[in-house]
Amino acid sequence: MKILQISTGILRNAAGEIFITQRAADAHMANMWEFPGGKIEEGESPELALARELYEEVGILPESALLFDKLEYQFPDRHITLWFWLVDSWQGEPWGKEGQPGRWVAQKDLLADEFPPANAPVIAKLIEQA
Repeated sequence: MKILQISTGILRNAAGEIFITQRAADAHMANMWEFPGGKIEEGESPELALARELYEEVGILPESALLFDKLEYQFPDRHITLWFWLVDSWQGEPWGKEGQPGRWVAQKDLLADEFPPANAPVIAKLIEQA
């Protein structure tokens, strides 16, 4: 069984919109929308992984990140720990650096059904706070 630690950024602009990206067609949970981020590498802190992943995936450098939630999720073939960071300021403009589609969505309009199931509690919390 795979055991993964994932650090993701909830990028929120001044208008209260969240930047999300679409997972690749050949990825686990293919074609679903997600908060950008990725695996925490050996010896890397969740904060360092967040900064590295956001730069690699969407071309930004976070200036601040606040831990919004941390969840455990069990899939049939893997166990994941998800670190969700609220990022309200960054350098650069987010875009799909790896060719993935990206879009801004009003925080209150996030749809849990468009995301992998592990994201549902975080999306509910975001909508509640919108």
